[in-house]
Amino acid sequence: MIEVDVEKRLGAFRLAARFAAPETGITALFGRSGAGKTTLVNMLAGLTRPDRGRIALNGAVLFSTEQRIDLPPERRHLGYVFQEGRLFPHYSVRGNLTYGTPRKGGAAAIPFEAVVALLGLAALLDRRPGDLSGGEKQRVAIGRALLAQPRLLLMDEPLAALDAPRKAEILPFIERLRDELHIPIIYVTHAMEEIVRLADTLVLLSEGQVAAVGTVEELTSRLDLRPLTGRYEAGAVIRATIAGHDVTYGLSELAFPGGRLRVSHLALPLGMPVRARIRARDVALAATRPTAISIRNIFPARILEIAPDRGALVDVRLDIGTAEHPVVLWSRITARAARELGIEVGRDVYALVKTVALDRRSLGRHDPGDSGSDGEDSI
Repeated sequence: MIEVDVEKRLGAFRLAARFAAPETGITALFGRSGAGKTTLVNMLAGLTRPDRGRIALNGAVLFSTEQRIDLPPERRHLGYVFQEGRLFPHYSVRGNLTYGTPRKGGAAAIPFEAVVALLGLAALLDRRPGDLSGGEKQRVAIGRALLAQPRLLLMDEPLAALDAPRKAEILPFIERLRDELHIPIIYVTHAMEEIVRLADTLVLLSEGQVAAVGTVEELTSRLDLRPLTGRYEAGAVIRATIAGHDVTYGLSELAFPGGRLRVSHLALPLGMPVRARIRARDVALAATRPTAISIRNIFPARILEIAPDRGALVDVRLDIGTAEHPVVLWSRITARAARELGIEVGRDVYALVKTVALDRRSLGRHDPGDSGSDGEDSI
């Protein structure tokens, strides 16, 4: 368990953050610029000293004003990956990697060869940082942090300085860290697609305060948190499993309690748990079940909640699951459409989701385990 309860004043800004996160998986710190994400991570690392509070990892106290404990960064045994690689330009990739290796004797918990293989660095070992792409530099920076044998890995917006292709290159490697090494990770980001793909626990920060802590699915389904999770990009996150592949038409089918969701093809085995983020603006509503329509995903739904009137648009919270396993979905429609359809809490409607609205950025593996077969079947 990661336990944080700290306060810090920096000029007019005051950070007061308190939360606990699981020892395993990725805990994402999410919030607008200036919310206090980097300040909080720096306090975890020992680079910034809190004015008051306590930080503990699995019962080991890293900082406590009450106990007068303030371990220096090198004694906290944490790895830190910054927005930019911060590699030593005069060292080769091999030299940068081994710089992070503890100088004490004994076998490393994560061997050098394993890190090189995990991050695909074998072909880069003799090159200098100046000859690397931005994505390659970040992979080296991650490798250096891992070879320090950390008990917790801190990643402060590691993809922020990269363009879209380089981000797409790095994300699978971060997934492999989560799935294969099982090192807990505190991951700072302002990109919801990264959270959907990577995170297990979400900590929402706003103006130096922790607004909410919970699963990604739980927090994205709450109407009161829309100002923090992003209203324009707002959407629900649902858990599902790979149920089939339609090779002919390049589709995959995701099963969830109450229905199945067709998406663009995913190269994942059957039974693999995944998460799908469905944006509210990509969900249409119908009073009766439509026929002769191109939209492939049509779900019976019950209206749970309607957002307060905000002018021309209305957000509608829906349940497309079962009585035992509710599955939340959001729809954003015009106020005129809501009036003409007679939208009201408790009414049964149909939710329509276009298959092409769900791309790879909207989908992420939920569980590192492979609970299904390796084959493919037909939808």
